Amino acid sequence: MKINRLSSTVLLATFAASVVLPRWSSAAAPKESSAIALARQLNQAFIEVADQVSPSVVVIRVAQKQERNRFSLEMEGNPLFEEFRKKFEEQFGNPKGKKQRSEPKPEGKTPFNGQGSGVVIREDGYILTNRHVVEDAERIEIRCAFTVYEPSDRTVGGAGTATPVSAATTSGMKFADSDKTRVGEFAIAIGAPFNLDYSVTFGHVSAKGRTDLLPGVAPGTPMDQDFIQTDASINPGNSGGPLVNINGEIIGINTLIRGLHTGIGFAIPANLAHELADTLIKDGKVVRARLGIQARSLREDEELSRQTFKGATNGVLVWRMEVNGPASKSELKLEDIITHVEGHAVGNAQQLRNSVRNKVGITVSLSVVRAGKPVTVKIVPEAWPDEPTEVVVNNRKSNEVQADDLGITVKALTRELAKEFKAKRNEGLIITEVDADSPAGKRGLKVGTIITEVNRKPVADLEDFNKALKGADLKKGVHLGIVVDGFAGFEVLKSGD
Repeated sequence: MKINRLSSTVLLATFAASVVLPRWSSAAAPKESSAIALARQLNQAFIEVADQVSPSVVVIRVAQKQERNRFSLEMEGNPLFEEFRKKFEEQFGNPKGKKQRSEPKPEGKTPFNGQGSGVVIREDGYILTNRHVVEDAERIEIRCAFTVYEPSDRTVGGAGTATPVSAATTSGMKFADSDKTRVGEFAIAIGAPFNLDYSVTFGHVSAKGRTDLLPGVAPGTPMDQDFIQTDASINPGNSGGPLVNINGEIIGINTLIRGLHTGIGFAIPANLAHELADTLIKDGKVVRARLGIQARSLREDEELSRQTFKGATNGVLVWRMEVNGPASKSELKLEDIITHVEGHAVGNAQQLRNSVRNKVGITVSLSVVRAGKPVTVKIVPEAWPDEPTEVVVNNRKSNEVQADDLGITVKALTRELAKEFKAKRNEGLIITEVDADSPAGKRGLKVGTIITEVNRKPVADLEDFNKALKGADLKKGVHLGIVVDGFAGFEVLKSGD
C-alpha cells in the first residue's frame, strides 16, 4: 500500500510537471479592453436607472364592476387590442362572465379584478396612470415598494388619473422634454406586466408622433393620438407605468401595445402627460378645445401626398366640418388648408389639436391657403360637449334614385330615415345603398351619409340631384358635399378609383 501510494504521488507530480501551462496563466490578468469597460459602464447605467426609478413606480389593483369591459369604451373593438384580448382579460377581468382570476369577494366589497401601473410624479405623493386602468373602479389599492395604500378619494379625468398618496416617501420622478427625445434613444419600461411587479425591460425609442393608431375610435372625438413607439417589452399590466430615458426621466406613460410579443408598444409623450397631470391636479378635470373639423395631412395622407396644392406644401386640409360647430360659425371653409395656428406650423391633425388644446373661448388666428391664396381666419374654439345634440329633420316624400355610375342609391331624407340612420341634418339626400366595388364604395362612402351638394350645387331633393348629375364626368371627378357622423365634408368620386 505504501509503495502504491508513493507511486501515485510520484505519477501525479510527474504529470503536473509535464503540463505546459499557457504563458498568461502565471502572469497578471490582461488589461481590460475599452469595449469591455464601456459595456460594464452601460450595464451599471441600467442598474442605476432601475434603482433610481423603482421607488417612484407603483402597482395599482382595482375592483371594477364585473359587467364593465376592461377595455375602455374608446378601445372596444379596436383591432390593436383584439390580438391579445384573451391574455388581457386574464389579467384585467372578463366582462362576459367567464371565470376570472380574482380573489374571493370580501363581504360587502367588490374583489380586486384588474391591475395596472402608475408613477409618483410629485413629492406630495400624486400618482399618474392611464384613465382606463382606474375608470369605474369601486376600490383602488396602490402598492408601493415600501407600503400598501388604499386611497379613499381620487380624481379621474382627462387622459389619466392624479391621486394623492400620503404614504409615498419619494420625491417623485422628473419629466423629460419629450419634444427633445430622439429616435434611437434607450427606453426603459418599469411596471407590473402579468402581475409580475417591478419588472424592468429596455429597448429603444422606435419612432415618435405615431397617429391614427386607433381606427375603432369614432371621428370627431377628443382622444389624442400622439404616441412614442418603443420596442421595450410592454404587456398588459404595464399600462400607466413610466417609460424612462437613461437619465431616469419620464419620456412617456405606457399605454398601448400592438399584439403580444411583437416588440411594438406605445406611450403618451411626457409633455402631454405632464400638462394633463398639472391640469387635473389644479382643476380636477381636463377641458379640451375643439374646432369642429376633421383634417387630413398634405404630407402624411397617402392620397393627398401625391397631389400638388397651389400655395401650400405642408398643412392640413379641412375635409369635414361639424354642423353648427365652431368652424362652421367662422369664415373657415371646406377645402381650406390650415398651415399655421398663431404663427406655429401644423402638419397633421394632432398638431392642430395640440395648438388649440387650452384655448377654449379664446380667439385663435389661423393661417389658411384658400384656392392658392393666403387667408387669415379667426376662430373661437369651444369645449367638447358632453353629449351630441340631435337635430329634428323635416318630413319628405320618400322616393329614391339609383346613381349606378357612382354606385349609390339615395332617398329624400324623411323623419323615419333620419331616425333609422341617426341622421342629424334637416336637408339633403341620404345614401341608403352603396356598391362596395363602385367609386363610392372605394372612397369609403357608407349608408347613412347625407349628400348636400353635387359638383358644388346644393341638392335639397331628388330633382336637384338628378339635374346636378347631368353632364357630370366621372373621369374628371364628381364632387359631393356630404354630412357624415355630424360632420360636413366632401368626397371626389372618380372612375377607376
